[in-house]
Amino acid sequence: MSRFQPLMRPGVDPFSATHKPPLPPAEYGRHVEKGLVIERNCVIPLRDGVEIFCDLYRPEGAERDLPILLAWGPYGKHGLSNNVFWPRSGVNPEWLSELTPFEGPDPVWWGTQGYAVAIVDPRGAWLSGGDFHHNGIQEAEDCADAIEWLGRLPWGNGRVGMTGVSYLAAIQYLVAPLKPGPLAALNPWEGFSDWYREFAYHGGILDTGFLPRASDNIRFSLNRTENTWENIKAHPLIDEYWESKLLDLEGITQPAYFVASWSDQGLHLRGTIEAWRRCSSEQKWLDIHGQKKWANYYLPASRERQLAFFDHFMRDRPTAVTAWPKVRMEVRERHGVAEERAEQEWPLARTEYRRLWLDGAQGALREEVPATGEVSYDATEGQALFDWRFDRETEISGNANLTLWVEADGSDDMDLFVALQKLDTDGQPVGFTFYAFFENGPIALGWLRASHRALDPELSSPERPVHPHTHEERLKPGECVPVEIELWPFSVRFAPGESLRVVVAGSDIYKREEGLMLPFALHEDTRNAGRHIIRTGEDVPSSILLPFIPGKTA
Repeated sequence: MSRFQPLMRPGVDPFSATHKPPLPPAEYGRHVEKGLVIERNCVIPLRDGVEIFCDLYRPEGAERDLPILLAWGPYGKHGLSNNVFWPRSGVNPEWLSELTPFEGPDPVWWGTQGYAVAIVDPRGAWLSGGDFHHNGIQEAEDCADAIEWLGRLPWGNGRVGMTGVSYLAAIQYLVAPLKPGPLAALNPWEGFSDWYREFAYHGGILDTGFLPRASDNIRFSLNRTENTWENIKAHPLIDEYWESKLLDLEGITQPAYFVASWSDQGLHLRGTIEAWRRCSSEQKWLDIHGQKKWANYYLPASRERQLAFFDHFMRDRPTAVTAWPKVRMEVRERHGVAEERAEQEWPLARTEYRRLWLDGAQGALREEVPATGEVSYDATEGQALFDWRFDRETEISGNANLTLWVEADGSDDMDLFVALQKLDTDGQPVGFTFYAFFENGPIALGWLRASHRALDPELSSPERPVHPHTHEERLKPGECVPVEIELWPFSVRFAPGESLRVVVAGSDIYKREEGLMLPFALHEDTRNAGRHIIRTGEDVPSSILLPFIPGKTA
């Protein structure tokens, strides 16, 4: 069967990348630095004869039985730094050395623990040969070839592990089902696993913020690279392009330690949990924290957990891994305040789903269906608010489904943006960690383009609607239709007197701060015009299904 051929573009001169350290030439070099033997530009031959480059770091004086950690990503193996968007990211530069690749393991720290680190420039990235393929089967096979090559190095112990954030996590989902022999352990630290729903089109709405930036980051090549931004714009519905990016999550069988963050609403959260849930590994663990993702990855306590995991599966050492709970999660109260708890599954088996009804006339949530009412707002700038005040301490953790009966007055489509927020006892917003930089974010987010409202009956559940995104159903004038909107997973605790607020809007509820060009999802190409109308009441029962968690002693 022929492979899908995406749109390609000429690569940009790798030596012209001014946002990176100077790119050294492709000649092989070997030297000792910071207690490491460092080999630059080692050549890895791929199955079709293309050659790619790898940098190897191993402890000085160690000539045998070294496990190897692989960092595979397109950002340039020469792009080394201990300043990861400091200080907004919360990464303390003292935690890591200047030899650390972006979003990857620090060779100096891991060297002191008896590990080697391999950093690879994939096919077509920077000075590596061939054309760059952005995920898909070609990159999976290339990574498998590299793992086999690393497993044959004479000073290694024949085992390769993978660790890293974002791209360095997602590649693990891609290569693991191919089962390269040396691949012994996986540590995906926040990586999306659904290209369409998590990376490109949130609820069918194109991401115009992070997505073009991500496409720009993979343009440096001596040959050609995929034009990810143009490919995605050319395929607004799920078709053969998106099928070429599908992952065989069930095919993952290696021991795996997954880490997700409640803060990564709109990028990695949903897909990391889904990868853990669907993978077939008999030995798998899931941590879900609420912190800034890079800071959490490089946190000394996190690195000690990584070491315990890899020591167990790559060196056969007895560690605490066998006593880890299957799930470790933070229940958030606000930015920087959370309780860590051990669980045995996700979603939590003791969840009690409760439905609250939207009251358009009063801007409230009700336990009983209210009288018929409605609320409307400007489709491009307005929003509607619905509040519920708690009279006792309450935890809500899991997936939520917002059902709205809506009408577009002035357009044949409508793009809906949803946020769950927390209000303190004075009715003031409570901020949560958001993305890798911000501290004023929501509890959870959701999105949906109304013409994408069809549901996948096999994948959907009452608390988690799944939309196929294979076709559109435009709205007729005066037509009121029900839509179900998936709220990404979350965990939050409320004290008596605090409130939950549901915000529904026609544009991004959280916007990038002026003058800050940090990675951030935005949706500036909407179909909104005129006014949005939300109807509530017995015949048009707009509601939200929420996952309430009883106390363990209840």
